[in-house]
Amino acid sequence: QGLGQTRFICTSVPLDGDVCAASALGTGSAEELKGTVLQLRETVLQQKETIMNQKETIRELTAKLGRCESQSVLELPGEGKGRKGFSKNTMGDLSRPAAAETLSQLGQTLQSLKTRLENLEQFSRMNSSSQTNNLKDILQNKIDDLEKQVLSRVNSLEEGKLSPRNESEERGKIESTLTSLHQRISDLEKGQKDNRPPDRFQLTFPLRTNYMYAKVKKSLPEMYAFSICMWIKSNASPGMGTPFSYAVPGQANELVLIEWGNNPMEILINDKVAKLPFVINDGKWHHICVTWTTRDGVWEAYQDGTQTGNGENLAPYHPIKPQGVLVLGQEQDTLGGGFDATQAFVGELAHFNVWDRKLSPGEVYGLATCSSKALAGNVIAWAEANIDIYGGATKWTFEACRQLN
Repeated sequence: QGLGQTRFICTSVPLDGDVCAASALGTGSAEELKGTVLQLRETVLQQKETIMNQKETIRELTAKLGRCESQSVLELPGEGKGRKGFSKNTMGDLSRPAAAETLSQLGQTLQSLKTRLENLEQFSRMNSSSQTNNLKDILQNKIDDLEKQVLSRVNSLEEGKLSPRNESEERGKIESTLTSLHQRISDLEKGQKDNRPPDRFQLTFPLRTNYMYAKVKKSLPEMYAFSICMWIKSNASPGMGTPFSYAVPGQANELVLIEWGNNPMEILINDKVAKLPFVINDGKWHHICVTWTTRDGVWEAYQDGTQTGNGENLAPYHPIKPQGVLVLGQEQDTLGGGFDATQAFVGELAHFNVWDRKLSPGEVYGLATCSSKALAGNVIAWAEANIDIYGGATKWTFEACRQLN
């Protein structure tokens, strides 16, 4: 009391220290205290720098570990996604299942190129041009050579001759030749395209991928009934995949046709499902139609002009919503995307037409047998100008009636 303004100095004292001596130290000069604070601050900064260096070391080690793990996954394809059941390959060689899958894909690609050449042959017969014939012969010879290379690879794999490096080099050569071949045939088809009607074409999806598809430029309007018809050809197994899918905001499965795994083909409307009695997975062209009305959800299925099934209560009183995305060849999990390779369509598709009414059995029969002038969909009509293709899907000439001969 009566001391006026005062100041308190706190000093840490060891448990066995002298409190009085500590009090004496507390009265030391301000300079000494300032020096102590600066020293402590320097110590903290050094510790921070050490921590940052340690963090950087941890990041480098984590990155190296990640690279090691990814390399080990590549070297052990038996543990990769989609390869359950394959045995571990501790030697780091290419596993037999992976090689077989590669060869299968090459075989499918070669078959696709051969089909395109056959189509070009038809075109050249109708338009006798020595230049077209010469180019066709050159391409045919290249395909024959490629088939010999693939056969050689099969023999080498069976005899265990190929090392991973040789395998990779040989695959690179073949894929480079295939790319060149695709380009040459595409150039020929461009010349062919100028001479054909806008609806005489087909789409081909030779491989099961999550990037190969076609997109219809127009959306669907609100529909209280529909008929969807197309020509389709596939021998993919198991299941040909998704010929078309229509997604709208908030509903990816607004309207989908899909044959997935060992399940029968199904039509989905607003996520409601009806199983369709189609038997078309035989590598031949088939004409299919599905009709539907929102009243009681009544549906009918036609194959090659004949009704093969019908039912009701499929999304009754639910109109097909407008402003969506219509994709050919892939199933959408999100609006315009989210493709899954296991659900991709493999095969050929043509004359995809959509009406906003139920076609009569007579109209369907006429479309399937080419016995009358072909109807064009009043909502979506099959025309090259209406379709964009992506990821390696291809277009070339197709005449439905010729398939019936």
